[in-house]
Amino acid sequence: MEIKTWFITGGTPGGFGMAYAEAALANGDRVALTARRPGQLDAWARPFGDRVLVLRLDVTDPKCVDEAVHAAEQHFGGIDVLVNNAGRGWFGSVEAMADDDVRNLFELNFFAVLTVLRAVLPGMRARRSGWIINMSSVAGLRGIEGFGYYSAAKHALEAVTAVLRDEVAPCGIQVLAVEPGAFRTRAYAGFATETVDESIPEYRPALERIRTAMIAQNGNQPGDPDRGVRAVLAAMAAETPPHRLVLGSGGYDAVVTTLNATLHDLQASEALSRGADFPS
Repeated sequence: MEIKTWFITGGTPGGFGMAYAEAALANGDRVALTARRPGQLDAWARPFGDRVLVLRLDVTDPKCVDEAVHAAEQHFGGIDVLVNNAGRGWFGSVEAMADDDVRNLFELNFFAVLTVLRAVLPGMRARRSGWIINMSSVAGLRGIEGFGYYSAAKHALEAVTAVLRDEVAPCGIQVLAVEPGAFRTRAYAGFATETVDESIPEYRPALERIRTAMIAQNGNQPGDPDRGVRAVLAAMAAETPPHRLVLGSGGYDAVVTTLNATLHDLQASEALSRGADFPS
């Protein structure tokens, strides 16, 4: 089998980035694993020798992105699989979340993905092959209360991923959106120390309830990151790979319910929709 080189963002221990790296290495592939604090990965990487390259990367810094991608390409000769995994969620109401927080959220969860894509795609186009794995979320297909702007950023990522898939297909590049539900990573750990910073009293009870639920779920989420990544690798190896892959039973059920409700809502107003055309 051909040995592939993976470039993975968001290599926090215990998260999806690490799970992707370990699955790729188990397949005999090579990995450039990136993190804002790469020293946390040194002990993990040491047994793999030159099959692993740990790189410092702040995905919101375009210069840092270019340097990390160049280093991986120089070290391994090219990048075959890009996993855009770095990201995190902020919670708050749509009305009251601070403008700076909204912009920072989009900078990390959407614009940084574009920065990494634009750095990696030229090499893939030159080789006429490659895989792009964009880690979205169930929130990208179904808005989540309390996470309106995170949902919006993931919806935007879904749209860009769909268009990118068509644009790069003639170049031999394949694109997959992955939408995890609740997985046992460290994504919920921060809720124990974060407070509800909400200036509008009407929204505070809902946000307090959401925070309490996240704290209770931390460490008890049903999704297994290792199994989730194995599902992604199986999808990539399929004769006809899917365009998107929802991970986790709860996430799958929630997305199917949402899409069925959306279809029902559209069909209920079909006459109004069709009536907006000029008369035949």
